[in-house]
Amino acid sequence: MSTPFNKRAFGCAIVKAINANYNADFTHQPRTLPDGTAYATDKALKYLVRNYWVNHIKGEHVLYYKRFNAELKPFDLDEAYTAQFGEIKKEKDAKLKVLRNLLSCLDVRTFGATFANKKGDKMAISIHGPLQFTHGVNRFPDSEIITEQIMSPFRDDKAGKDASDASTLGTQHKLAEGHFVHHFSLNPNNLTAHLPAGATDFPSITEADVVSIKQGLRYGATYYDSAAKAGIENELLLWITLREGSQVVLPSFVHLVEIGADRTIDLKKITDLLDRDRIEQEVESIEIYYDHGLTQVVNIPAGAKHYEIS
Repeated sequence: MSTPFNKRAFGCAIVKAINANYNADFTHQPRTLPDGTAYATDKALKYLVRNYWVNHIKGEHVLYYKRFNAELKPFDLDEAYTAQFGEIKKEKDAKLKVLRNLLSCLDVRTFGATFANKKGDKMAISIHGPLQFTHGVNRFPDSEIITEQIMSPFRDDKAGKDASDASTLGTQHKLAEGHFVHHFSLNPNNLTAHLPAGATDFPSITEADVVSIKQGLRYGATYYDSAAKAGIENELLLWITLREGSQVVLPSFVHLVEIGADRTIDLKKITDLLDRDRIEQEVESIEIYYDHGLTQVVNIPAGAKHYEIS
């Protein structure tokens, strides 16, 4: 069994979008803040990480991921749970058994979950996940959205008599360029609040899980393949591990990362933060992943270990 991971970690993951739509709203436009700055929700990043785990990490359960039944309808939560663990039985300690099964799923013990089944012995379980992401904000100086018309090879009879003689026209929206910075924090102690007093046999975050998390944050966007997300890549991962027992809480890195018009990523504000005496002594290690041939990064924190992102 892998060694439990008992340390806290902070960092940021940068996702690059070139002529792509990283996270669309319900009008299919890239999401924007009131000032026009493009952003992406934490769910967008979690989805890419889960997708990578499902397709590339063998032997791990991932529960909160879209799957389909024989009629090509998405599973509901009960069906997804049953497909992996069987029906929930009305028996003593049923809730503890469900909790143990949930925590055996990599995505649940990483991101947390809200489980409220509707069948059998109904129960409600809410798990505060150790790994928390912020929304990703585009730190590139521009958030230009490109709109273009596209043509379907099929007609649409609902469009009216005149239009029904022609094939259907549609519209797609993409961001010309964006570099989305997501801050994250990892606190394994979040899981302990959900366990019975004295419990020691429930799954927890392990060293192997941390390896899988880093892989998801390095590869998830790049490996995902769809028309909208073509042009989406993992650009940088900064991972800071604190010493065991440290109580330091680091602020969000989103607005501490500067990205210029020449696409240089400047980490000076993060470096200045980590150089403070009260923080420097609490840091055990710093890792930074990016493509050294394509990405220019300056003012990297001292002592950081450099790795290729792919």
